[in-house]
Amino acid sequence: MTYPEPLFIESVDHEARGVAHHGGKVIFVDGALPGELLTAAPYRKKERFDNAQIAAILAPSSSRVQPRCAHFGTCGGCSMQHAQLRTQVAIKQRVLEDNLRHIGRVCAEQMLRPIEGPAWEYRYRARLSVRHVHKKGGVLVGFHERRSSYVADMRECHVLPRRIAALLMPLRELVAGLSIRDRLPQIEVSLGSRVDVLVFRILEPLSASDEAALKRFAEQHRIQAWLQPKGPATAYPFWPLDAPALSYELPAFGVSMPFNPTDFTQVNHQINEVLVARALRLLAPGPEERIGDFFCGLGNFTLPIARMARQVVGVEGSEPLLARARANAAMNGLSDRATFIAANLFEATTQSVAALGRLDKVLIDPPREGAIELVKALGAQGAHAPSRIVYVSCNPATLARDAGFLAGEAGYALKAAGVVNMFPHTSHVESIALFERD
Repeated sequence: MTYPEPLFIESVDHEARGVAHHGGKVIFVDGALPGELLTAAPYRKKERFDNAQIAAILAPSSSRVQPRCAHFGTCGGCSMQHAQLRTQVAIKQRVLEDNLRHIGRVCAEQMLRPIEGPAWEYRYRARLSVRHVHKKGGVLVGFHERRSSYVADMRECHVLPRRIAALLMPLRELVAGLSIRDRLPQIEVSLGSRVDVLVFRILEPLSASDEAALKRFAEQHRIQAWLQPKGPATAYPFWPLDAPALSYELPAFGVSMPFNPTDFTQVNHQINEVLVARALRLLAPGPEERIGDFFCGLGNFTLPIARMARQVVGVEGSEPLLARARANAAMNGLSDRATFIAANLFEATTQSVAALGRLDKVLIDPPREGAIELVKALGAQGAHAPSRIVYVSCNPATLARDAGFLAGEAGYALKAAGVVNMFPHTSHVESIALFERD
């Protein structure tokens, strides 16, 4: 049953849902765009808000477009294909500004131009779920359905590169013919500059016929198959064994970055190149400066910084990623300018940061949890605090929280901030911010 009156969509929230008000409650409407007038039916009711779905659009937004993918609305991989790309970016910029203002109580002196790139075929990393479903005629391979643990019945995908999307149906056939088709829950996609890798998560060993089938598939479709029997660290190459190593390039800095398919890397390689370049421009490492790169991973920012600074210290909690970072530094001839240290940055203290030595400037690229203990520790360094902090974020709420501390107690000014459209057609907001201290 729909609401008795039409709803006017006032804005869009961080999950790309339209926001309206009715009867003293907030109504979150899936797939609605700002300025639209529509009827809607609630599917979940709470005391202070409802979740609803569109029944009919009475006055559509001028930004509404026909989604490219036939599975949009069912598949949970995308949530914004119904909006023009410039509208998607504007919505994300608004989310960032609102979080900074309402959570951090701070506004950037300058809003940076959004970092944008290809809107389609951009996902060089993806985790595809696999399920053998008798009621749907066999094996499904794809993303989860929206608001569901079920696997979407995907036959196409426009955010995966075309050559990988073309494997969705062949992968169904491959898995359906395996003896362990009920014991293969996911396939991880990881693409490099010279090789495409598919990591098959297997809960039981392959039979001899399974191995032969997988080898034929890898050769026919020109991919390298890996097997993962347990956690990510157990993944190993299966076939062919002479494939090139996975890597991506940062040509502006003369850096090549080898990685394993289960390592964390950015999903959008082209946007990552632009992001690294902007981060380095904002950080502006000097040839005599010592720079800190916190949550450095396999060295995505560390090695470009090493090309410009006297020394860079990469700090990371994952030993496997640090091993990869050290190897990458050596391969790129940067070992003498890049040092890597293992530390749990979620438990950073004034003392643990001081023990790293004087850091002229700092780059921070934390996971969704943010870096509140680290920014507190950096702010407490007194006269030795870094003069400039570049903060790369995948969660505008925790960025805003940390920005509130930096711009308050720590004495920094939020000089600039802007969004990075790493995931077009989704509500995911990546951003970058610059803080300076007098």
